[in-house]
Amino acid sequence: MESSSSHPEGSSEIVFFDLETTVPSRAGQRFWVLEFGAIIVCPRKLVELDSYSTLIRPKDLSVVALKSGRCDGITRGAVSNAPVFEEVADKIFTILNGRVWAGHNIQRFDCVRIKEAFAEIGRPAPVPVGMIDSLGVLTERFGRRAGNMKMATLAAYFGLGQQKHRSLDDVRMNLEVMKHCATVLFLESSLPSVLNAKWRNPSTIVTRSRSNGKLPCREENSRKSPPTTLGYHRAVPYTRGSLGKV
Repeated sequence: MESSSSHPEGSSEIVFFDLETTVPSRAGQRFWVLEFGAIIVCPRKLVELDSYSTLIRPKDLSVVALKSGRCDGITRGAVSNAPVFEEVADKIFTILNGRVWAGHNIQRFDCVRIKEAFAEIGRPAPVPVGMIDSLGVLTERFGRRAGNMKMATLAAYFGLGQQKHRSLDDVRMNLEVMKHCATVLFLESSLPSVLNAKWRNPSTIVTRSRSNGKLPCREENSRKSPPTTLGYHRAVPYTRGSLGKV
């Protein structure tokens, strides 16, 4: 677990957060939160101000696999002595409430799981002042030049390493992916007649080649990406309906 000084609610800071959960094996089963991880980021400097992560023990330990299919996955033994959600709810509420929320696919998944977890213990869920879902933002602005837009695919595209599927590692990777995408868009907007013509060719994308330990650009076949321009993505104002299941 990582923790440092907390910050006042209602600030303009951005909190990138991620949940690791069980995966239901059949219809009617629920998701159980197994890990929460978050970093608080200054939006002007993109530096990490604070971090927190904790494993979470579900009420029914049998829903957690004895062995994980992922090399860094969460097992039953790993969460057997972890706190239940109610024991860390105050900390999670303080981190999330009144801040801008950011993460990958959080609107469709993580926000829903947070709301469910707080409802289960009879407490109101934290409320964001805005939301930035990097899945939607990057699909719209960066396009599908990196592939299926999963975090692992985006990280591989920029040579950032393998996704570990652990909350704190994943949110830090999420921030780095967004920095890289923003830099590419900035460069394209600076010399659109040169870089867009080469990088946004309908039949090609530019990726990194790892041959000989160097990172030259090379072209690969790909689907056409939608036109992209550099711009500031305003945080989506929060409405209670946005946290409902979709």
